[in-house]
Amino acid sequence: MNTLKVGVLLVALTALFIFVGDAIGGRSGAMIAFALALVMNLVSYWFSDKIVLSMYGARALSPADAPELYRMTERLAERAGIPMPRLYVVPGPQPNAFATGRNPAHAAVAVTEGLLSLLNRDEVEGVIAHEIAHIKHRDTLTMTVVATIAGAVMLLADMARWAMIFGGARSDDREGGNPLVFLLVMIVAPIAAMLIQLAISRAREYEADATGARLAGSPDGLANALRKLEQASRMIPMEASPSTAHLFIVNPLRGMGGALMSLFMTHPPIEERIRRLERMRGSEWYLGG
Repeated sequence: MNTLKVGVLLVALTALFIFVGDAIGGRSGAMIAFALALVMNLVSYWFSDKIVLSMYGARALSPADAPELYRMTERLAERAGIPMPRLYVVPGPQPNAFATGRNPAHAAVAVTEGLLSLLNRDEVEGVIAHEIAHIKHRDTLTMTVVATIAGAVMLLADMARWAMIFGGARSDDREGGNPLVFLLVMIVAPIAAMLIQLAISRAREYEADATGARLAGSPDGLANALRKLEQASRMIPMEASPSTAHLFIVNPLRGMGGALMSLFMTHPPIEERIRRLERMRGSEWYLGG
């Protein structure tokens, strides 16, 4: 099902690029946009994980760098029935984490320095289990491709803005592009990017929380981690791109505050996530129990 979603998203991206290319540059613009969309599709599938890790300056961790974290991740991956993902650490004080990769065989889990310094062992295990759950569910390809698409959609909005400023350019003997089309793209594109993120992210977080609690053997570590992460994200800003906000276990843009923050509610409410986890406590649901 996730593979189908990715296919639909990539087809939609191609169609959107062609439409905007035609609006800006006529037939030649559409052809250029089609070529650009093909490149974006290939990049989204094969390299989007590397792009996201590079964006945040993630550094690979070896067993010698973090032996306890490595053993913990290895054990959780074995319980989930997936290969051991690569481990990365992201510099920065905000405690957060994300998973990426096109499939479980090419997956990676990244945690921030702030997370490792703030959380205790059980809480770190809950977070890693949550990210392992995303990999097990094959959410990572969908979520990482969505990040690439959201960035591409914002690029389209920039293209439309510059085209409107300079009057557009048609290559097939038609007049300059319709300013209303450019204005529509400028307004709709950012909204479309956010809606795509909302549609993909929220339900996936609930599912990953539940599976992560089962993998860890208790919901308490993840629930306590979410409390701490939520509080810290409000106080400690992170230089994160809105197009990748949905990848993180908690919204990294909390530190932005105010009305701008409300535009990027890519995650379900932390209180509801914790409430659902606490409902799992005391039952015979967990793996290995």
